[in-house]
Formats: sequence, C-alpha cells, structure tokens
Amino acid sequence: MTSELIQLQPNDEHNQALEANVHPPQWSSPTPMRPYHLVVIGAGTAGLVTAAGAAGLGARVALVERELMGGDCLNVGCVPSKGIISAARVAADAKDASEFGIDVPEVNVDFAAVMQRMRKLRAGISHNDSATRFRDLGVDVFFGQARFLDSSTIDVGGTELRFKKAVIASGARAAAPPIAGLNEVEYLTNESVFSLTELPRRLGIIGAGPIGCEMAQSFAQLGSEVFLVESEHGIMPREDREAAEVVQKEMVRNGVKLLCCGRNLVIKNDGGIRLTVESHGQTYDEPVDQLLVAVGRAPNVENLNLEAVGVDFDKKGVKVNDNLQTTNPRIYAAGDICSKYQFTHAADFMARIVIQNALFAVGPFGKKKASDLVIPWATYTSPEIAHVGMYENEAEQAGIEVDTYVQHFSDIDRAILEGADDGFVKVHTKKGTDQIVGATIVAENAGDMISEITVAMTGGLGLGKIGSAIHPYPTQAEAIRKLGDQFSRTKLTPLSKKILGLLQRLNVGS
Repeated sequence: MTSELIQLQPNDEHNQALEANVHPPQWSSPTPMRPYHLVVIGAGTAGLVTAAGAAGLGARVALVERELMGGDCLNVGCVPSKGIISAARVAADAKDASEFGIDVPEVNVDFAAVMQRMRKLRAGISHNDSATRFRDLGVDVFFGQARFLDSSTIDVGGTELRFKKAVIASGARAAAPPIAGLNEVEYLTNESVFSLTELPRRLGIIGAGPIGCEMAQSFAQLGSEVFLVESEHGIMPREDREAAEVVQKEMVRNGVKLLCCGRNLVIKNDGGIRLTVESHGQTYDEPVDQLLVAVGRAPNVENLNLEAVGVDFDKKGVKVNDNLQTTNPRIYAAGDICSKYQFTHAADFMARIVIQNALFAVGPFGKKKASDLVIPWATYTSPEIAHVGMYENEAEQAGIEVDTYVQHFSDIDRAILEGADDGFVKVHTKKGTDQIVGATIVAENAGDMISEITVAMTGGLGLGKIGSAIHPYPTQAEAIRKLGDQFSRTKLTPLSKKILGLLQRLNVGS
C-alpha cells in the first residue's frame, strides 16, 4: 500500500480507482529546474486550493503529499461519512414511512452494498483532487515526506525544492485520548471506520461530538445497537443546548443508547471488546463488536523539521498571525494544521488568504486577515445542526449585549407537512439593532439554510433586510424571514401601533 497511515481497504476496484487518482503507484516526480514561487506541504483542501490558485495566477508551484491527495475530507472525512449518512437516512425514512400512510413491510439493509456505494462515489469524486489534474493545472506534484532544510529549501526523499515562500498545510489526524485499556484492543477512528464491510451488531462509540453523533445515529439507523459514551452531559457540548437536545431526542428514538456524564471509562479485552462506564449513577458493562474512538485530534507537525526554520508550534498546531504567517515570515500555514475551525470550507478560504498574502506584497485591499472570515459549520445528524458567528455565552463573554429571536418549525407550514417540525432557527443580534452576531439552526437541511444568514453577516445585512426579502411559500427557509418580521415588530412605537390599530378597525368597518 502506498499510504503509510491511511489504509484503503478493501482492495476493490473502487479503492484502486481512488488510489490511482490520489496516490498513483507509478507516479513519476518532476525534476525541479528553478526555485518555486510557492512550495505547498500537504494536499488536503488547504493545500489543493493554495496550489491550484497560485498556479492559476502564473506562479511556479510545487505540491508535496506523503499520503493521499484530497486529505481527510475526501478519503476519511466529509465525503465517505456523507455517503453513509445518505444511505442511513433512506433506511430511517423507509422505517418511518407508515407515518405518511405508506406501508413498507420490511426494511432490509445490505451494509456491504451501502459501503460499496460509498466507495464507488468517493472514487468518482476523487478525480477533482487527482495528481494528474493538478499536473495539468501546472503544479509540480511530489509524493513523499517533506522536510525543511532551511528557509529556502525543502527536501522530499532526496530531491531538494528551492522556494521563495512555503505553505504548511499538512492537516491533523485522529489521536485517541488516554483511556484505561484502550491500547489493549483494536479500535476504529475516522481513518478506519470507512473500511468496514460488515455491520457491527453492537458498536461502541467514544465521544459525542460531531463525528461521534453522525456515526452513532447512522449506524443505529442501519441496524447496529449503538452505545455512545460522552464525558459531559448530553451530546455536542459545544453547541447550543436547546439545539443539541432536539438532535439527542431523535438519536435516542433511532435507538442510540447515550451514556453521558460518563465516568471511570475502562476498555477491557476479554477475547473481545468490553467497555465499562458509569453514567448517571449506573454502571454499564457492555460487550461490543467494534469500538470507534471519535474524540481527539493531533496536528501533523512531525518530521517537518520546523525547529530548523524557526516555525513555532505546540500540541494544537502551527502558530500563525492574522495574516496566516508563521513565526518565519517566508512560511505560511492554512487549514487544520493551524486553525481551530477544522472544516473543509474554512481551509478553502484560509488558502485564499495565503495566496493573496504570500504572492503579493500588498494586495489592492491590503493584507487579508483570517479574523475577517465569517465561518459557518454544520453537523449532519438528522436533524442537522448548523451555526455561524457567536453563541449567546460567547457574546456575553465578549461584553456584547444581544437580543435573541427564535422561530420554531412547529409554526412553519412546510416543516409541519414534512413531519420535520421539531427544530428552530435562533438568531442573536446586537442589542437594539438588527446586526446579526450569531445564529443556530436545527432542521433537516440546516446546513443549507445557514448560508442565508452567513451571506447576510458577510455582506453587513441586518435581520430586518432578511425580513423584507420575499421567500417562496411554503419553504422551511420562511422561518428565517419570520425572524425578520419579529425584529420589525420590536420597532413599532406606541403611536405607530395606535395608527395601525385604527387603520385595521377602519378596514373592518368598510
């Protein structure tokens, strides 16, 4: 296998097609002829966007990848997980069909076929991140471990790449926390769970963050008995508590056994895997067929020889300023290696900042800043949770007083008709104004809906402007417009209310 860490299993036609794209076994590295304007380390989202964008501007660019191009997102993250989630949702819809007056006698899940479909679709998507495509874009692609020799040279397997600027986009990886007995068993992470071909009858998952919740719900919908262990109360402890509770209720309905406020977690190997944990005063001792550890990340800083070039880093990653410049002014960083926002779309837009700041002394609008980015995110459970901006407690900590507007889907016709009326849209505005400082949506398609609010925040449009924009009826997005109406009603003065009341009475009389 060409990859040292990420193993593509099973070795079927789809994974072979994936490997042929993102780490071709017979790849021939080019011979560097001149110094590069930019050498990019890591071909995940941040590295790919940086390399393609810089090459498109005419720069000489080298891209170095030690494993699989496409990074976590394509190979062991966003893409395969959503392939499984989509199948799990179909299974759940089929089981709930009777609520719509449709009789589905029996739902049989072919897990091997579910995973094969995922691998086929992932391989089809992978051409976008392929070595051949980037070579055709004018990027010199090298496979191997990159190592800084000095502030103008990177070594890749004995080949020296001279550079004017460099970008560290080496990402992060799964890193299990210290758990008693964990090292005594074989366990899954996001880097191996997508290699499964048989459905675990009983699945233990440690960590009720986004990955843990997505996989817990999906495997339960596909037929596994799932035990989800979380040290804090409830699920997704960083999210809006009301939103997380809506998702938690649905996950439990799907069959997930939540063991939250977990204490004294121990993993035992008694010929199989057994997890023991205390949850809300009760001790659970559960044998499981597979164990997924869905908590803990570590930056990929090893073997880069960052000390030799004065690039500071710690256990959270490479340290950068607001321009994404490291402590070595010739070296930048982007993506999971340096950001607390470990999302594909965040890495994408950080890469755009790096292109501007690394290649142009001063752009038309000055140096680009990471702090200017308005970054939304979503967790793709059913229903989904999406968020952008500040939570209410974060605004309070920042000394920002807010007004909060909530629209429940139980009052939105489209949501009622679709049987998806448990969620809500919540928007925080700067007190006394319609300036949006943050928003949370919990809905079946919350990840799509949050973009309307993100656009408004990016463009400086207030909640009142959203309320004045006509939305099609009936749609779930109408909930966002109704928040604008809520804000507008707060602006009615006592006099205007009296005038409106008089006009209404006159209309009734006519």
